[in-house]
Amino acid sequence: MKKLYLMFLMCTAVLSAQKQAITLEDIWANGTFRTQYMNALNSMSHGDFYTVLNYNRETESTSVDKYSYKTLEKVATLVDSKDLPNLESFDNYIFSEAENLLVLGTDTEQIYRHSFLGKFYVYNIATKQLISVSNHLIQEPTLSPDGLKVAFVYQNNLFVKDLKSDETSQITFNGKKNSIINGLTDWVYEEEFAFVRAFQWSGHSDKIAFMRFDETDVPEFTMMKYGESLYPEKESFKYPKAGENNSKISLHLYNLNTKKTSDINLGALDQYYIPRMKFTAEADLLCVTTLNRHQNNLNLIFVDTNTLKSKLILNETDAAYIDITDNLTFLKDNSFLWTSEKDGFNHIYHYDNNGKLIKQITSGPWEVTEYYGYNSENKQIYYQSVEDGSINRTLYTIGLNGENKKRLGLKSGTNSAAFSNSFNYYINTFTDANTPFIFTLNDAKTGEVIKEVKNNNQLLKNLENYITSPKEFFTLKTKNGDFNAWMIKPSDFNPNKKYPLFMYQYSGPGSQSVSNSWGGSNDYWYQMLAQQGYIVACVDGRGTGFKGAAFKKMTYKELGKYEIEDQIEAANELGKYAYIDKNNIGIWGWSFGGYMSSLAITKGADTFKMAIAVAPVTSWRFYDTVYTERYMQTPQENESGYDNNSPINFTDSLKGKFLLVHGSGDDNVHFQNTMRMIESLVGSNKQFDLFVYPDKNHGIYGRYQGKGNVRLNLYEKMTTFIRQNLKTNN
Repeated sequence: MKKLYLMFLMCTAVLSAQKQAITLEDIWANGTFRTQYMNALNSMSHGDFYTVLNYNRETESTSVDKYSYKTLEKVATLVDSKDLPNLESFDNYIFSEAENLLVLGTDTEQIYRHSFLGKFYVYNIATKQLISVSNHLIQEPTLSPDGLKVAFVYQNNLFVKDLKSDETSQITFNGKKNSIINGLTDWVYEEEFAFVRAFQWSGHSDKIAFMRFDETDVPEFTMMKYGESLYPEKESFKYPKAGENNSKISLHLYNLNTKKTSDINLGALDQYYIPRMKFTAEADLLCVTTLNRHQNNLNLIFVDTNTLKSKLILNETDAAYIDITDNLTFLKDNSFLWTSEKDGFNHIYHYDNNGKLIKQITSGPWEVTEYYGYNSENKQIYYQSVEDGSINRTLYTIGLNGENKKRLGLKSGTNSAAFSNSFNYYINTFTDANTPFIFTLNDAKTGEVIKEVKNNNQLLKNLENYITSPKEFFTLKTKNGDFNAWMIKPSDFNPNKKYPLFMYQYSGPGSQSVSNSWGGSNDYWYQMLAQQGYIVACVDGRGTGFKGAAFKKMTYKELGKYEIEDQIEAANELGKYAYIDKNNIGIWGWSFGGYMSSLAITKGADTFKMAIAVAPVTSWRFYDTVYTERYMQTPQENESGYDNNSPINFTDSLKGKFLLVHGSGDDNVHFQNTMRMIESLVGSNKQFDLFVYPDKNHGIYGRYQGKGNVRLNLYEKMTTFIRQNLKTNN
């Protein structure tokens, strides 16, 4: 038996010698592992068609092209910038409701995560007429349902342009930076409730409902921008940290016929947040979603925009918190579909137009992970779930009555879909741990593949030239529970050797790092580390998602406490494996993961030899209201929850090697977090390593003065730190 094993090792060594080792340049500079994707497609509302924004390298022009779902062939070019004398190119587009007009955007400038400024034009597909919306850089231009007007925001005020008369009317006049915002969300709403446009057209195009954010009492945060000038510049914006004042939100209605603005007073139904607002299937009936500050009491409110009277339609409460989604869908009779975790798992519910429950449509000890839509013709709902296992994603269809459920497609892994408007077809995106993205055209009734659209066979072929190892999925059993996990071992793995263990995790509420899907750039890095003699592993502990509300929400009011207990316990359990050196374990993470690795090297000082924290939160007192209070309530209410789980309070325990990395221009997790961690480390007389990227935001990427590669530099730094402080036998 020993001879056979030795022969296997020799064969493996010979094969490995013929293959290349993955380098950081391959991952971050050379595009060696470039993955093929489909351009983002938009399903058209009329017919089985979709559109794609394409770029022609020869003409250096952009176009919106129309394709048939049935054949995948291009059937028309709706607009091409080479045919537009006043517009060299555009980088985004939006259809009107009738799909006869397009809003084209160019010269876009990113503001925060979802927001941007730009020059916008309205293009008439039939007449080929191009109209400029404004001479200024504006935000969120939105066509009225009748296609005759376009509303937009400029310098925090709301405007409407009449496309026939070419006249522009100003609706609000009190907009002011860092003070009053009309029709757009503030920073914290954009980041945590994930929307920017805070105005909606009514179905008859005669009214606009909009939110006003009064930021006057919100504390201001200032960052230094070092740039290339002799003196750095200050950038100040309103950022409400946990327990501080949020913007005061008010709701208003502008009537285009009377040219008057009315206040919408929700009265006793009013709450602290308005995270969603949309018109229902009835043209003059507005649906407003409100939340209390603790985010565990939600109201759905109908507002009659003719009388301004409000009616409570649905109230939902939770012992912990309620997540906000975009799954609310109104049917023709104004009944609605809604997803909720109220039975312990996220499922789809059907309510009538008065908020009375008609039917819980899906049920079981699994989660609905995406709601795709409803086909009114066959009364079928299309969704994605984890019924095939919490690390997988599978597509299903089910009747509005909760019957006739059918799985679409048989492949286990991660499946997602883009359905045609008729729900006759969908483009399926499939991936698993061994398969990069495959795009196929599928029959929505049967799930059968009609045609392959695009694959990544060339990437798989390229990877055959490199030394890689399979990602092994398993369940790690610990005293705190059974957790999803994966592991990557060296290709010449010898069970009789001892290997250092390098762990990755994110661990944030509802997140998932252990999924049966093709990895991104970090996975190539883990492969590189594995071939250099490391075992790389990841464990999703308590607080992560897709295993039910109880598993996710048990970290409520104690963010970090149970998560770090699970990472420490996971490392200790893995350290019992015969081939892992329990005295040679490291961990890393970014953002929430950086917070966790900071806790690991302090609270878990006896377990972890080294840690890397990139852009970490080091005290939840420094993070924003909406996110932090959702899981922790306020610091005034939960002082111990904040302080007992903050790494800056445990630096006395540090024993191992610790690398802190941060971008000084991080508007999300402020550099203040790292600076306060430094103060505490120095106060505890602890040595550590620090690397700062001037002016870089939370993503830490790009160049400096047109030179260098920031991401490559970051991973070179981290790789060197690992090699120096987590020794291998190689």
